[in-house]
Amino acid sequence: MDILYLLVPISVALVLVIIALFGWAIYSGQLDHLEGEGERILQDDD
Repeated sequence: MDILYLLVPISVALVLVIIALFGWAIYSGQLDHLEGEGERILQDDD
């Protein structure tokens, strides 16, 4: 039972870090125009 006093705060901190990283990715433009990148690799630039 004592291990829960350690694991619960660690898991909450991990969730907050994941949310912060996801928010950073959204606001820095990492997820903008995903379809364009998939189409770019198929285009022939010759």
